[in-house]
Amino acid sequence: MRLLLNAVLLISLSLSVNSQRFVRFISSDGKEYYGDAILPSGTVDAAKSRQAHVIQGDILGDFTITKQVKDIKKLLAPLPNERVRTVRCVGLNYVAHINETGQRIPDWPILFYKPFTALNSPSDPIPVSDGYQTQGNFTSTMDYETELVIVIKKKAFNISDDEALDHVLGYTVGHDVSHRGWQIDRGGLPQPQFSMGKGPDGWAPWGPAIVSTNLIPDPQVLNIWTKVNGVTMQNSSTANMIFGVKHLVSFFSMGTTLLPGDVIFTGTPNGVNLGKADPVWLTNGDVVEVGLENVGTCTNPIKYV
Repeated sequence: MRLLLNAVLLISLSLSVNSQRFVRFISSDGKEYYGDAILPSGTVDAAKSRQAHVIQGDILGDFTITKQVKDIKKLLAPLPNERVRTVRCVGLNYVAHINETGQRIPDWPILFYKPFTALNSPSDPIPVSDGYQTQGNFTSTMDYETELVIVIKKKAFNISDDEALDHVLGYTVGHDVSHRGWQIDRGGLPQPQFSMGKGPDGWAPWGPAIVSTNLIPDPQVLNIWTKVNGVTMQNSSTANMIFGVKHLVSFFSMGTTLLPGDVIFTGTPNGVNLGKADPVWLTNGDVVEVGLENVGTCTNPIKYV
C-alpha cells in the first residue's frame, strides 16, 4: 500500500512540474474549474485549447494537477477579479512608443493603477458607456495597447532584481484599453489623467492562460502584437522593454507589498493610434486581438452600451 501511495505521489508531482498553462474555465457540466490547458497540435495559443487537466487546490499556493480531463466550454479570466488585489500598470516602457507619442524616456518606471473591475475575460466584449462615446464636439478616441502581464505568486516587499522571479507565477497577455480623450484632452493638470482614460469596467482583458516561469524562463524574448479586425497594428518584442520584468517587480515592491494574485501590465510597444497622423480610433463592433508568443491571444469586440 505504501508503494502504491508513493507511486501516486510521484505521478502527482510529475504532473505538477510539467504543467505550465493555468486556465480558469466553464466546462460542459456548467461548473467552473482551474486547469492545465491541453494545447491542440500545432499551436501554443491557450485560447485554442478545448480541454484541460483539472487542478485541485490554489494555483497561488498549494495545488495538484490531476489526470482528470474536462472540456473547456468558455475560458474565463485566469483569476477572478476578487483574487486580484491590485492591477499595476506601466507607462512609457518602449522607446519606439515614447518616440511616436513625443514623450521623453523616463528615469524610473511610471506607475498607474486600474481598478480590478477593469479586468475582463479573453473573449468578452469591451463595454463602452455613453460618456466615452462621441458626443457633440467630443470625439471618442478609443485606442488599443497590447502588454505582457506579470502575475505574482507570493508576497514581495523590498526585494532585489535577482529575487524578483522567485515571486512570479507566470505571464499572460493583457489589453490596456485606453481612451485618449479622457486620458489627455480631458485629463486636467497635470496631464495625463490615466484613471479616467483607462479604468472603466472591462477595459483590461487578460489571459488566455498564465504560463509558468518554468516554461518561459526569460520573458524578455517574446513577440507581442495587436490586430484590429484582422490587421496587424502592433508587432514588437519584449526585448525592447526599457524596464524588464525583474526590475519592475523589484521596483514596485519598494515600500509597497506585492501580494499573491497581483498583476502588473508592463507597458505597450509602438503602433498605437496616439501619435499617428491619421488615427483610426476603435469604434463599436471592432474586434481587437492582443497576443504574446508562447502564451496566446485575447480577442474582444468593442461594444457600445
